[in-house]
Amino acid sequence: MTFTPVRPVIEHLSVTTVDLARAVRFYDAVLAPLGLVRVADYDEPEGASACWGPPGTLPAPEGVPGAAPFWVQLREGPVTPPPGTHIAFCAADRAAVEAFHAAGLATGGTDYGAPGLRPQYGPGYYASFLMDPDGWRIEAVAYV
Repeated sequence: MTFTPVRPVIEHLSVTTVDLARAVRFYDAVLAPLGLVRVADYDEPEGASACWGPPGTLPAPEGVPGAAPFWVQLREGPVTPPPGTHIAFCAADRAAVEAFHAAGLATGGTDYGAPGLRPQYGPGYYASFLMDPDGWRIEAVAYV
């Protein structure tokens, strides 16, 4: 499939964790197959954080708005993700979806849907679903 690029509408999104080191290990692993790397770590008064984006990017205001869109921030527990919340990350192809899922299981994630076609979501929708160690539901999706 060929798609026309669109302007991102979310500058960044943060989720919380009670164990930043564990979350960083998890997201370093699951986001790597999707072409995202940890681009910054911060120690802020409200809690330490880390963010991911394409290699070589920085979050705004140091970088381009929207360039480092995913953040994890340490908060005192417990973390209770709101019902129905999930984050879907774009994957280049089936192999990236499968690697995302395998990396998540290997680093403390819980299976929430093995890699496969999801025709109920549309033609060519290939995805896998995980829960991160804090209970956030995440997905990798490719249109194949």
